[in-house]
Amino acid sequence: MKKIFYRVRGGGVCPPRKSYRDIFFSFFGAFLGMYLISTINHFMQIEPLNQLFVVGSFGASAVLVYGAPQADFSQPRNLIGGHLISALIGVSLYKYIHLDIALLSALAVSLSIVAMHLTRTLHPPGGATALLAIIGSNQIHTLGFMFAFTPILTGAVLLLLVALVVNNQTKNKQKHYPRYWF
Repeated sequence: MKKIFYRVRGGGVCPPRKSYRDIFFSFFGAFLGMYLISTINHFMQIEPLNQLFVVGSFGASAVLVYGAPQADFSQPRNLIGGHLISALIGVSLYKYIHLDIALLSALAVSLSIVAMHLTRTLHPPGGATALLAIIGSNQIHTLGFMFAFTPILTGAVLLLLVALVVNNQTKNKQKHYPRYWF
């Protein structure tokens, strides 16, 4: 027990605040990416109260992709692959495994983590995407496997496209996005 308390106390120092320029581009990217996703409902003539394309895990992805674009979790393969794999796992479990919703929820998130590790696409918001496929509305459940492609893949690609433009507004090559594709 003493070892655990020793480890939990930490010991590192909080990193410095990002520059105002970096903070501005984080804001701008997140705003633009989420706005584009939110306006898809209008173009697809989806009822305004049914914000099908506004998925909570996209907010978390925006924090990573625009706020920490150099992180491994933020790279395109992680953003796209993590969401897509997790959505497919969540939908598959909901459709084919008939267990208690609490058990399915835990299984969806934990299996998604394993799959993302195995495919080197770990993207923390993917866990929320898998969970949404289980606990989401009837509208999500009715989509079935289409949920993985629309809204999930579509939204992740939109976030990526915005990130490619916004995150490359610096001359510093060490801050260019992405660090890698595959």
